[in-house]
Amino acid sequence: MPMQQHDARRATAPPGGPLDGVSETALWTVRMRAQESARADALFDDRLAAEFLDAAGAAGAPPGRGVLQKVLPDWLAVRTRFFDDHLLTATRAGRAQVVLLGAGLDTRAFRLDWPAGTHVFEVDLPAVQTFKQGVLAGRSPDGTRRTPVAADLLGDWRGALLAAGFDPRRPTAWLCEGLLYYLAPDAVERLIGTVSGLSAPGSSLGAECLNAATADSPFMKPWLEALSGSGTPWVWHLADAEHWWGGYGWRARVADLPALPYAVERFAPHLDAFAGVETDSMMLVTATLSAGGR
Repeated sequence: MPMQQHDARRATAPPGGPLDGVSETALWTVRMRAQESARADALFDDRLAAEFLDAAGAAGAPPGRGVLQKVLPDWLAVRTRFFDDHLLTATRAGRAQVVLLGAGLDTRAFRLDWPAGTHVFEVDLPAVQTFKQGVLAGRSPDGTRRTPVAADLLGDWRGALLAAGFDPRRPTAWLCEGLLYYLAPDAVERLIGTVSGLSAPGSSLGAECLNAATADSPFMKPWLEALSGSGTPWVWHLADAEHWWGGYGWRARVADLPALPYAVERFAPHLDAFAGVETDSMMLVTATLSAGGR
């Protein structure tokens, strides 16, 4: 599910005002987070999501009316829970720096029980940061340091992150959630090359990737066509996650979603209702940087 597109267009937003243009995708996501948080069986609790919606006004919905659109809210819930657990495991193992790339309206800095001393960097476009700070004005997370970094991931975000206090000598937990598939292949390569260059051995990474093998399937193709028609195309697909990430020094694995009880419970109604729904169309990748990978 998309969080934020980073392409040639730019969003403009006054403090506390509505987002527009590419940032509309951030509102799709935060609306589903608010809906999930209201459920009795919620997989996470994002109490700030409703405040972002109130500040933004009307939030649109993802384009199209296919099978995948019906699955999206539950996919987002599973994805969020998976990366919540991944980041907490990473920080409890000693990775005290967390970098959320294309953070959008993510509130993990506030809602997760981070180990003492964790520093969360949130990197996103200036307009997104302005809107987000307008809603969060006067608040800071308990026991965790949070640093917004206003930067374009197609520009010199490396310099902005270093200037914000990021230390490349310390192992880091990186997250690319709802981001990479919006970027052109060469942009993804530059981004991950920069991430790898900034990562000390032992750093971890989480990323959501579109499986190239299922991009033309009856399940995925209508969704991808709807996104393209709305001006927010997914343009980066991944065929072999372990091999691709290994080229940058990362030991990667794709999550086995059927092994996660909460994922099985959420997806079961969809699998019963829609024959042929692929469970591997979207890949949740986690990786660790080897000692010689940098």
